[in-house]
Amino acid sequence: MSGRNPDHSVRFPVNVQDWEDLTFLHWPYEADAVQRLVPEGLTVQEWDGRTWVGITPFRMARVRVPGLPPPPGWGAFPELNVRAYVRTRDGRDGIWFLGMVVPRLTFIAALRTLGLPYDRSHSSLSVDGSRWTYRFGTPHGIRSRPDAWFQAVVDVGRPLDTTERTPLVDSLTGRWTAYHRRARVLWRTPVVHEPWPLHTATVTATTRRSAAAASTGSLTAPLHWVGLPSPAEDPIVHAAPAVHTRLGGPRPA
Repeated sequence: MSGRNPDHSVRFPVNVQDWEDLTFLHWPYEADAVQRLVPEGLTVQEWDGRTWVGITPFRMARVRVPGLPPPPGWGAFPELNVRAYVRTRDGRDGIWFLGMVVPRLTFIAALRTLGLPYDRSHSSLSVDGSRWTYRFGTPHGIRSRPDAWFQAVVDVGRPLDTTERTPLVDSLTGRWTAYHRRARVLWRTPVVHEPWPLHTATVTATTRRSAAAASTGSLTAPLHWVGLPSPAEDPIVHAAPAVHTRLGGPRPA
């Protein structure tokens, strides 16, 4: 189940990877708006009558099979995903990815075979002290468009204190199962890593039309891309420097 610490172990990982300079952007939604985007067998989770949708830009680094070096081009690259929070009929919770983008075609080809919805996006991530700048181009299956479909500047603050690590925050960030569908079968992949070193953060976005104009509008482009309406509220924002992740083998859900 979700929470600050994994509820299972992965003794024999099939893949290890590091997630660095990650920002959590979370918006509340009516459950019906998100439920129509997830497959049969999964139900969106609700907190106080609402569900949440997350956008997480970050750097994927050192993706590899244990004991081997990363494949060429997989040493480090930006990723952005859009995630819904779901449960199976037996109550196990996890993530359903509504959309995922990376710049590496070989990575996309490999992960699509598992049923993960990757598309290609021209992207960059720069770190200047406590300021992280993300830029992702309009997603496409093959072509790479160097525009500013999603662009955000995140200023990372202090570590969260104990009172700020609420059950909601720990549940949204601490997810230990990823669901995906392949050949009409729902699968789950177990994931473990150390507890997220969460920090406070503030975000500023720039629009595609004017890189100098401050606006929160471009933050919502990935939400529109996956078929969600514009959110009614500003996001809650958290940042985390890095975790070291172990993934187990997929198994039927």
